[in-house]
Amino acid sequence: MSLPRPDPNDPRHNTRGGGIHVPANAGLQRWFAGDAYSIKLTAADTNGTVGIVQGTVPPGGGPIPHVHTTQEETFYVLSGELEFLEGERTFMAQTGDLVHIPRGVRHRFHNVGYHAAQLLFVYTPGGTEGMFVDGGEEPRPGVQVEAWGPERFQTEAMKDLYVEYNVEIQP
Repeated sequence: MSLPRPDPNDPRHNTRGGGIHVPANAGLQRWFAGDAYSIKLTAADTNGTVGIVQGTVPPGGGPIPHVHTTQEETFYVLSGELEFLEGERTFMAQTGDLVHIPRGVRHRFHNVGYHAAQLLFVYTPGGTEGMFVDGGEEPRPGVQVEAWGPERFQTEAMKDLYVEYNVEIQP
């Protein structure tokens, strides 16, 4: 018995490919806000549909409260624990937990634990991941990422990035 051959005009049987494979240790590396990030997929890679970033957040790390005005943001905690702020609510998320933040909602995460936490960020549509690329620093091997003080978030360069990437800093 032979299986029927797929119709070459049926888009479900496309043989051209177009998928993306990002090996585990690949991705553009950046330090941002005292955390270490690996940008895995960008809006440019995915025709604007999604941006994916893997983050390592040391104890005490995490961004200041902010809002994305044009993107949804979903976090998946790969390891560790993080305290999340969503609107006015705070809660703990741990390994295996998923947190979704709709556009326009104030949020942040903060590592209140003793060990680094790892998480994936998924931006839909993609684009905000470019802020890590444009505003981040090139990591230095053998050196620990340095925390950012509040003044670093208020520089003119950062304010320009907030406008470019539709991010509003919140109290």
